Amino acid sequence: QVQVVESGGGLVQPGGSLRLSCTATGRFFNFYTMAWYRQAPGKQREFVASITGGLTTNCADSLKGRFTVSRDNANYTAYLQMNSLKPDDTAVYYCNAAFSEINVWGQGTQVTVSS
Repeated sequence: QVQVVESGGGLVQPGGSLRLSCTATGRFFNFYTMAWYRQAPGKQREFVASITGGLTTNCADSLKGRFTVSRDNANYTAYLQMNSLKPDDTAVYYCNAAFSEINVWGQGTQVTVSS
């Protein structure tokens, strides 16, 4: 059974940076598309960024230039580097691992951007 666990959230001041990590189990990790989503209070969950097993990346247009997704297959981990954070980036950030019939969500990690 595949498990997905996010970490790295916390409180950061506007303009600061955070790097989220997402570790996924399973022998097919190299093939997983790892995606990040976020959900702010009172809003729907929205796509943030993704990276395929072939290292193709995609990022929401509004976040390009500030957010970067990457992965380290040797450590079964995907990352979301977030720079120049704004209060509007405050949300629970979720990681998703998908491949074939696998589609697993993590429990989320809270990111709060506030002075």
